[in-house]
Amino acid sequence: MASTNQSPQYQKAESKFLNAQTDEERINYLEEMIRECPKHKSSEKMLANLKTRHIKLKKKIETEKKTKKSAVRVGIKKEDLQAVIVGKTKTGKSSLISFFTNAKPGISEYQLTTRNPVVGMMDYNGVSIQMIEVPSIESEYYDRGVVNSADTILILVTDLSQIQEIEKIVERAPGKKIILFNKIDLLSENEKRKISATLKSKYRKYDFLLFSTKTKEGLGQFKEKLFQSFGKIRVYTKEPGKEKSHKPIILSPKSTIKTVAEKILKGFSSKIKETRIWGPSSKYPGQVVGLNHEMKDMDVVEFKTR
Repeated sequence: MASTNQSPQYQKAESKFLNAQTDEERINYLEEMIRECPKHKSSEKMLANLKTRHIKLKKKIETEKKTKKSAVRVGIKKEDLQAVIVGKTKTGKSSLISFFTNAKPGISEYQLTTRNPVVGMMDYNGVSIQMIEVPSIESEYYDRGVVNSADTILILVTDLSQIQEIEKIVERAPGKKIILFNKIDLLSENEKRKISATLKSKYRKYDFLLFSTKTKEGLGQFKEKLFQSFGKIRVYTKEPGKEKSHKPIILSPKSTIKTVAEKILKGFSSKIKETRIWGPSSKYPGQVVGLNHEMKDMDVVEFKTR
């Protein structure tokens, strides 16, 4: 690009353009060159060339963004219990998932650090809960599909004003919603009481929790609150003469003995000779029941096969 008879500002912008490392930098300096280019007849051709170059560079950047975005859309295998963390940037999403799961997301002081969904598994008394951190709602990488398929949506905020903005984005998602108010270590006891009162009155359709990922205050209630949001029951199995299994089977309420058997192995219910149960749904320990018996949370079942 010739810079003959151009202003010092134009020449400075052109020098930066030629030394730019990224297309984003190039387009910024190119726009500056267009602004500084003289608007008289002898410069018409030069200005037209600059504008054409600007259009081509802008298209290139947009195409690369779409390609990168589609390339990172990897499939996430949904587990029995899945929760997704949704919020604005710098609200502590990465700190939350790294505290409770085996996930190691990037945590930094910069805005919009997360670009891909981060998946981790949380253990709650033998129950495996899949937690997913999606990119911030302001990010072009925000994944609406993951949010819409989740069983529970954790709305993470550090200010009450953020709730309404997030509500609009997740309003069509069918999952149960819990409001998580983070960074209460920065608040006084009076401010915490006021926030709790507002959440109880204005957002009473949601469960909520106030906590701090920095001091861990309030996080002791998180696992139980999250598990209850799924509305599922836990049923343990045991072999005759042995202790119950450590890992429960996760079922919907009112599931039957047959449901338990079929979840263990398809066709298994037809091989059962006798079933005994212990726990809330039994009249007495070791009660013999049929395949249509309804299970309750924390029941223990023992099968004898033919």
